[in-house]
Amino acid sequence: MNFITAFERTVARHPWKTALLTEDGRSFTYGELDERTTQLANALEERAPGSRVATLALNGPLAIETMLASQKRGLANVQLPFRDPADTLASMLEGPDPDVLLFDDANVETALAVLARREFEAAIHAGERDVDHDDVESYDAVVTSGATTPVEPAPGYEHGVFYTSGTTTTPKAVLFDQEGMWYGSTQVVMEHGIDETDTALVCTPWYHMVTTDAWILPHLHAGATLVVQSDFEPVETLRMVDEHDVTGLLAVPTQLHTLADVQADEGFNLESLAYLRTGGSIVTESLVEKTTEYLTPNLYNTYGLTEGGPNLTFAHPSHQDGHTGTIGKESFMWEVRVVEAVDPDEEPDPEATVEPGESGEVIGRCPGMSDGYVDNPSETEALFADGWLRTGDCAELDEDGFLYIIGRVDNMLISGGENVYPEEVEEVVETHDAVEEAVVVGLEDEQWGHKVACVARLSDSSDVDVDDLDRYCKDHDQLANFKRPREYVLTDEELPRTDTGTIQREDVFAEFFG
Repeated sequence: MNFITAFERTVARHPWKTALLTEDGRSFTYGELDERTTQLANALEERAPGSRVATLALNGPLAIETMLASQKRGLANVQLPFRDPADTLASMLEGPDPDVLLFDDANVETALAVLARREFEAAIHAGERDVDHDDVESYDAVVTSGATTPVEPAPGYEHGVFYTSGTTTTPKAVLFDQEGMWYGSTQVVMEHGIDETDTALVCTPWYHMVTTDAWILPHLHAGATLVVQSDFEPVETLRMVDEHDVTGLLAVPTQLHTLADVQADEGFNLESLAYLRTGGSIVTESLVEKTTEYLTPNLYNTYGLTEGGPNLTFAHPSHQDGHTGTIGKESFMWEVRVVEAVDPDEEPDPEATVEPGESGEVIGRCPGMSDGYVDNPSETEALFADGWLRTGDCAELDEDGFLYIIGRVDNMLISGGENVYPEEVEEVVETHDAVEEAVVVGLEDEQWGHKVACVARLSDSSDVDVDDLDRYCKDHDQLANFKRPREYVLTDEELPRTDTGTIQREDVFAEFFG
């Protein structure tokens, strides 16, 4: 089934139910959302027949409506990351090659810079600002100009183009069709038990796979209500949960830490909050405790990657008792294995599965996963091993079959002939009361191959020094001596992360050790 078919069935069941609520007070029923997206689909087809579009916008109706209108056309919406500069965005558009650019008030300057760098058939602006460009049309006028008759979809039934995070390489474009999005959306509905009585807050960037197919689409699929926050701001996020009786919230671990800290001070009424979904980086025992105390005990930990759809595994909240930090087991649509890890430029053997207590690379396969990258055959070939999707992530398997992410294959350090995953060292360092966050990198060393080095951000009131931190690591029973950092840098500045919480190791290395 294609996702747009599921959406149309939801519209038929709930035409008068509220689908979207915005922070500025606008609301749209399912019937209104359906009619507007049909009009938009017709208007886009009139301006650029048979061509894809691109959207540069904060969270809001523009992003969601363009997503659905593109599905109705069967032609991809290129979901652009609004924090990237114009030069990067223009280069990202080369492969997908859209002919229409839609943008909002918050992205006017960047959009105009992109328009100056490549040609489009049309440009459409949603908002109140004056735009100094003769060829830019008003979004509201475009929508109202469109016919209300259904559009004949292109046979490929595309959904959209997503981009990988680009933490170690240039972001790569990944095309998903609507069947793949239906698989992902259905899986998430099953994981959370989402139904028409739910109200979900959208506060993570819409253009990421996890926000689209693990949050926005599943709730529209089930007939729930989406409360849309344009960009994450923790006090406002909690206020909206309180005001709208929000039942579900998606947040990456760094956001959860912040939300728990703010809630401890502000004390909003969060009784309605029934489930939290997280992922994107390692979930520590201390984060589970903070979330349980200040937000909700119902924390779903998930694991996935852009190329795989919303998630390969998930852990029900009950799994955190006795399996703290686990990413759970394979999800409903996936077959997942942990196999012996090899270098990133080698192909793992899908049959070389590891035993409980051992670690290896996570691979998986699912009918809804991507076919690879747009116009990038060499990277696409490297993404698969005999039909299995390579994640590049290493996990440990316990006796009960639960998985725990311990690091990246391409982050692995070899020190004195032993494998060291930075993430497992960081998790130990961050258990120190004075450490807010830590990043571990490898420094080339003539004797050891790599020397383990750590940058630790300390709390404002901390008087801990390097010797204190080194002594703590020496004494910690979960850190082997060969994994212990041999060099430390202490700082009070936040360390660079992507907006999904992934640490930018190259930036850390350049700033502190370059």
